[in-house]
Amino acid sequence: MTSKRLFDLCCVLPSLILISPLFLLIALWIKLDSRGSVFFLQIRIGQFGKPFKIIKFRTMCPSEEGPSLTIGRDARITRCGHFLRQYKLDELPQLINVLKGEMSLVGPRPEVPEYVELYPDGIKEYVLSVPVGITDYASIEFRNESEILATSQRPEMDYVEKILPLKLAYHQQYVKEQSLYLDFKLILRTFRRIFW
Repeated sequence: MTSKRLFDLCCVLPSLILISPLFLLIALWIKLDSRGSVFFLQIRIGQFGKPFKIIKFRTMCPSEEGPSLTIGRDARITRCGHFLRQYKLDELPQLINVLKGEMSLVGPRPEVPEYVELYPDGIKEYVLSVPVGITDYASIEFRNESEILATSQRPEMDYVEKILPLKLAYHQQYVKEQSLYLDFKLILRTFRRIFW
């Protein structure tokens, strides 16, 4: 077991126990707010290009279809979904992904397969050489990504041409600098960015 994996488990196991009442409250709120399942599962690409199902609390109406990107005040987002997204509470079930070894607390944010296919080959191998994570440089810098894209006339194209290359640069920076100390700093920065 690597030191990074041990760090993840030492953080995740007590966290899941402590926040289990919050999990139950959020699950109840989601069920009362709209029909559908409590969780949202989506295929993402993990370390070494291995696909896995990322787990989130559902924040959108399940019957609604639309683009994979969520932009601004998307009409598909439920009432409680806006609150959960604002404070990143919809991301909490990814602690289960970390427990299963599919993700780490800190690492390049996993993308959907269609965007990973756009990664240049050399960069793809480099970025996916480490475990993907719940947070990283890019997650912190682009915390309000949906609001940024809401001002775009062509959000999908702008994401691919402008935001994705910047994210890949941040991912490469993380891979180059990775350490447990950096992971700890990025976790603290994530909390600061969300709540302050």
